[in-house]
Amino acid sequence: MMKTIRTAILPAAALLALGGCANMQTGMDDEMGMQTSARADVSLVGGAEMYSSRTIVQNAVNSPIHTTLVKAVQAAGLVDTLNSAGPFTVFAPTDEAFNRVAAAALNSLMMPANKPALTKVLTYHVVPGRITAADIAAKIRAGGGTAMYNTVAGEALTFHMRDGNVMIMGKGGSSAYVTQANVMQSNGVIHVVNGVLMPSM
Repeated sequence: MMKTIRTAILPAAALLALGGCANMQTGMDDEMGMQTSARADVSLVGGAEMYSSRTIVQNAVNSPIHTTLVKAVQAAGLVDTLNSAGPFTVFAPTDEAFNRVAAAALNSLMMPANKPALTKVLTYHVVPGRITAADIAAKIRAGGGTAMYNTVAGEALTFHMRDGNVMIMGKGGSSAYVTQANVMQSNGVIHVVNGVLMPSM
């Protein structure tokens, strides 16, 4: 069943259609992937203000494009963890990303009996530390085009550039692109992604 929870690799042109978000590119040092607002400590995600003085959970609950992720975090009992000091780097799938997951598989994951599996999927999107777009870009360059980060789930995500966009590879062919980078939080940073990444199940 879990093999059905995969996200197709999208071309760069398709990314431009996903909410009009800018992409995280090689020049990530200037935070090109981040929507701007009038205040330096505020980022816009789906049109909603995200404050760098608030925690990951406090901001995520206000995001209109992360309602499924918030429900999943609540179902997995990860609210307190993501409200703690951290810091954490979260690669946050949008509602549109979750909509591409087979409905039966997603509904099964959200069942109380499958809480351990849901927790593993969610923590596969979390890396310890505050890792910015510039950090990822530097590690990709230093790695000759590939970077790996270990997740809280205990398995690694692989990062590389494809057509000027940062692509993340999970297990079983799952993948995602970063569509908005460097949404700063008091206890870490969120990078918005357009796919659900799967660990080994």
